[in-house]
Amino acid sequence: MNAYAQAQRAYAPAAAPTRTARSAEYEVIARISHRLKKAIKSDDFPSLAEALYENNKLWTALAIAALDDNNLLPEDLRARIVYLADFTRVHTQKVLRKTDSAIPLLEINALILGGLKQEGEKT
Repeated sequence: MNAYAQAQRAYAPAAAPTRTARSAEYEVIARISHRLKKAIKSDDFPSLAEALYENNKLWTALAIAALDDNNLLPEDLRARIVYLADFTRVHTQKVLRKTDSAIPLLEINALILGGLKQEGEKT
């Protein structure tokens, strides 16, 4: 390999762009929301149950992170995340019992995605 090829290879853009924690959160929430939306539209209850399970796991992880003493988010935001996680858990049970719609869960995720996107644009 000649010097020109070595230089090109050394200074070529990285294969995978550097991801921030915010972009990783955005990606996970977007992926789960997409699965949830697809299951709602197709009226496929087994797929909906799977998507609800993933969404519930997501919100449980977000609540655990919000409750961590080392979390740097403002206290009021942390409290709101814990509240949303609890709402999500309770509402998921209603959807699984077929007594309510999954749409509010999708709307919550969309609002969170909007907030993550806005915050990402500010930095």
